[in-house]
Amino acid sequence: MTPSIEETLLSAIRTIPDYPKPGILFRDITTLLGNARAFRRAIDELVHPYAGEKVGKIAGIEARGFILGGAIAHQLSAGFVPIRKKGKLPHETVRVAYSLEYGLDEMEMHKDGVAPGEKVILVDDLIATGGTAEAAVKLLRQIGADIVAACFIIDLPDLGGRKKLEALNVPVRTLIAFDGH
Repeated sequence: MTPSIEETLLSAIRTIPDYPKPGILFRDITTLLGNARAFRRAIDELVHPYAGEKVGKIAGIEARGFILGGAIAHQLSAGFVPIRKKGKLPHETVRVAYSLEYGLDEMEMHKDGVAPGEKVILVDDLIATGGTAEAAVKLLRQIGADIVAACFIIDLPDLGGRKKLEALNVPVRTLIAFDGH
């Protein structure tokens, strides 16, 4: 009997207590990425609903979103666009500031990374409070992207990130949810 996608992914994700600070349970997907079967199943599950759609670009949030986004872009025959921290991209960029627990940060992408009206899927490993993903949505919309969905392997629903994206009319696809942090 083949294990369910949830069983496969849960067994492949390492949980590290008290990282990066006491009380946090860090969900580490590097173990999933190193498990060929689990990695393949995760990518297949994220790609499946969009197979046959004319998605032009996959936008991956630094850094794990690059790994997942590249694999998804390949499967959908789409291009890949990196969304990075300020100062990491060499060409003309657009930028957005967003709040973190401890202050402000900025993310950017190349101004010519997405054409106005182009269909884009936003990708990262995990949705928690949603601040980074919400900023990425605003950045993509700033240059006219048509955001088809935001996809994540892990959802931490108690932290409300999914609801923030849905309030922006962005459909959210996640594969597994963890209660608590």
